[in-house]
Amino acid sequence: MENVVGDRVLIAVQAVNISRLSTHAVPVVPGTLIVVAGAGPKDSNGAGKSSFIASITALLGDEQWRFASGAKAVSELLFNAELASGAGGRQWASAGHGYIVGVFAPASGGELDAYEVEPGDDDGELFGVAGRPDAPLTVWVRVNQEAPHLEIRWREGVRLAAAASEAERVARADEIWASLPRSAGRRDVVARDLTKVLYGDRVRCVSFLSTSVRSKVATNLLSQPLNEISPERVFEAIAALTGLDAELELEREARRDEHAKRVRAAQAAERLAEFEAESRALLATFDRRDQARVRLAEAMRCWKGRQARKLADAAAKDDALAAELERHRVAGETAAEAIAEVRAEIATLKDDTLDRQVTAARKELAEFQARAAKLDADRAVAENTADELRGRIPALEEARRFADGRDVPGAERELREARLRLNEALKALGVADQEVASARAALDDAEGGPAAAQLDALAQAGVPASGLLDALDVAEQARESSGRRKSGGPALGELRNWPGEHAVIVDADRQAEAAAALRELPGSVLVSAAGVSVVGAFDGVATGREARIKAAEQRLNRAMDSQDTAAQAVREAEEAVTLAQRRLDGANAGVRLEELERRLTGQRATLAGLAAALEELAPKVAEAERETAALDFRARTRDLEIERLESRRQQLDGERARAREQEARVAAEREALKLGALAADWGGPAESAASWLAELPEEERPRTADEWWRVAERHLDQALRDTFPEEDAEVPEELRFLLAERGGSAAREQATFAGVCTSLASYLRGQEEYEKHQRRQIEAQLVSRQRDLAAADKGAEEAAQSTAVHRAALTAAIKARLERVAEEFGKLDVSYGGYGATLEFPVPPAPADPEQRWQWRVTPKWRRGEGQGYVPYNRRANTALMDEKAVKLVCAAAIASSGGGHLCLVLDELGRNLGKEHRREAVALFRRIGETYGITVIGALQDDMEPYAIDACGQYIKLRRSSDAMPYNEPPVIVGHDQHADRVKALAAFVDRTSETG
Repeated sequence: MENVVGDRVLIAVQAVNISRLSTHAVPVVPGTLIVVAGAGPKDSNGAGKSSFIASITALLGDEQWRFASGAKAVSELLFNAELASGAGGRQWASAGHGYIVGVFAPASGGELDAYEVEPGDDDGELFGVAGRPDAPLTVWVRVNQEAPHLEIRWREGVRLAAAASEAERVARADEIWASLPRSAGRRDVVARDLTKVLYGDRVRCVSFLSTSVRSKVATNLLSQPLNEISPERVFEAIAALTGLDAELELEREARRDEHAKRVRAAQAAERLAEFEAESRALLATFDRRDQARVRLAEAMRCWKGRQARKLADAAAKDDALAAELERHRVAGETAAEAIAEVRAEIATLKDDTLDRQVTAARKELAEFQARAAKLDADRAVAENTADELRGRIPALEEARRFADGRDVPGAERELREARLRLNEALKALGVADQEVASARAALDDAEGGPAAAQLDALAQAGVPASGLLDALDVAEQARESSGRRKSGGPALGELRNWPGEHAVIVDADRQAEAAAALRELPGSVLVSAAGVSVVGAFDGVATGREARIKAAEQRLNRAMDSQDTAAQAVREAEEAVTLAQRRLDGANAGVRLEELERRLTGQRATLAGLAAALEELAPKVAEAERETAALDFRARTRDLEIERLESRRQQLDGERARAREQEARVAAEREALKLGALAADWGGPAESAASWLAELPEEERPRTADEWWRVAERHLDQALRDTFPEEDAEVPEELRFLLAERGGSAAREQATFAGVCTSLASYLRGQEEYEKHQRRQIEAQLVSRQRDLAAADKGAEEAAQSTAVHRAALTAAIKARLERVAEEFGKLDVSYGGYGATLEFPVPPAPADPEQRWQWRVTPKWRRGEGQGYVPYNRRANTALMDEKAVKLVCAAAIASSGGGHLCLVLDELGRNLGKEHRREAVALFRRIGETYGITVIGALQDDMEPYAIDACGQYIKLRRSSDAMPYNEPPVIVGHDQHADRVKALAAFVDRTSETG
């Protein structure tokens, strides 16, 4: 069963439990541009556009879903409650399965109203009766969360799930699925057969899907500016659109197969070499066993010679055995006496006196060592203290030099005297400072005028006044003696007690007012026509402003000279105090130095005592160590002696045991050497044994029974080694038991000799046939493995040739497909406003790594003017030109992949990279190319693209979901444009009517 859909095209699609898509059937107009817009809670995001177009690509067999591997990624489109809404995980359950249903009808079936639904038609057939060539076909794809992820059924007619609500339509879908016949007999067609069964070898869909619905996506030539896409990614995009990526994967599989066959050939050679080595080891083992059979026969012959010799020597040997028996008895008694003596000596040595002495010596040594350690620690502390004291001596000696031979009391006395002189100098300096301040104030008063304070107070009170002395000018000679008078002048005696410095002259009428203003300045003098009012008494003062200033300056100069003298005295006193303090510090340093030297002398005495104690204790420690070592040595010697005696006792025990064994053996041999028993062992009388010995070769006749035994034992041992060369060889249980019984004495070895030979002979007889068979098997295996190696080498060479042929064919196919794309690219460019375009694609060398993808490079080129040469796409160009060429290249790849049949081109994020000014032209170009070449272009777009695409498309589909709280979409809005409007309405009407009928 193949190509069930045939030439039919998709006219309607229904999604059940696919993402959050509504279960309403959506009519599809083939051969035009169909834009899918969205209206989510905030914008177009969340409306399910990507899931809608992804479900269409899965229905149409887009190989990017990896159908050959089971198409597990399609199951990710199922409704997920957690992703559907914020509280979806608590209110709804995720879907375990869902359905993608598509209705296919002939592309040129005439007008829809030419087909009627027959009354009572339970199957809901849209176009006529089932079985007619133009009958529609409904394909149901069941999407499962678990494998198989896709199951496909179909039947003629329209068979969609129709009901009043979403839940009822979901339940109706399960009922319809159960009623549909299985598509492959007893089972359903699954993902790996979807494209072949439904569409044959034709490509029905190519797509660019986003990462929201597929984890691995091909390069989208429309998702970014074309000149930003590398030539490698351009080829990947064209390969995805034209199906070349699947062929490239086949080429990589061929390289993997070639590599695997070469590996198998190498492994076959390794296995052959290993088998040959193992075979050589087996054959060597078989050869050794053949030799073992010969040696075993010789061992049995020698055993017979021993029996003959024993029978002949029985009488003489009986006496010898009697003497030997006595000898072994005496040896056993001697060994027993020696054992008793050794035990007594061991008991004596095990006395614990020495152990107690060792313990006491170790305890005494520990005490001496602890005392020595303490003395050593004390000595270290004393040495550190002495070193510290010695380190402080130089500083104290340096400080002591400043004492200048003075002791502490004398230095303290000098410091007290110096401080007294300093205090006296400071007092004199204070007096001088006060005098300077007073003189400076007097100078300031003289410069400011007599009675300045009084004049200011009167001025503030508004009483006019002037200084009395400022109004008088007294001759110089009048100032020389305040008590003398000159003829013809004023009475100087009257000026002597006149406080003229603070005297002011005021109006007689305002004298009372002036007195009130000067109440705060006692000692002020008011002079008026009414008289003189004096407060306080004054010395005689000079009159005249210049004289007063000069006298004040002289006073200030004298005061400053006194101040400088006092300051110098203070500095000298301070230096004397500093010197006295330094001498006192030096005297104190001398005292501390004497104390330090006394302490250092004491530490040296302590060190000497500790050293003497250590010297006194050292011989005791050495003696304790020597005594402890000697006792330890004695203890070790005693232990060694005990060990030696124990070994001697064990040796004597062994000797006594051997003597007893020999005694028992000799007694048994004497019993066994009875002539009757020996004759019975030989199988005849002694004469026959002598005759047999006489017939032996000359060199074997003198052999004794022991010599016969040794030869027989040697041959048996060699036979055993030849049979079982490895220590861990698998020995038969009976033979292993007999060999274990042989150990310990010659008597036991001889007693078990015959049994061992019989068991070994039986084992070798049993192995003989097996070894012959193994030899034949090894020869056959060698031939088979050599043949396998030759076949593996031949397969590797054929795989290499096949890969080369496949690569050559694929190269030709890729070149042909790319040439076809280049041809269509050029036609589209010329047909829609360009000057011609082509593709450049050099053939790259095949990679050596079988896991590496064969990487091709495709460089789009086009002419920018009539008659010009081709320019690579990655040269600078305007945005509109890049967008136009990208659209044409995508369409050219789609046309080339269609093979002349109807094709569906599905694009996610349509025009996302297109500039605003070029979007309408680019979308219109999609529509014109689709309608011209019969390509159905389905593109999902964002909000900003919708205004440009809605006017340029042939059909408009808008998916709606108004709130995040809604798990499913609302019914979609479907609009047909231009000549497609009637067809969309008719499709919708027929789909709804037939769904209700069904």
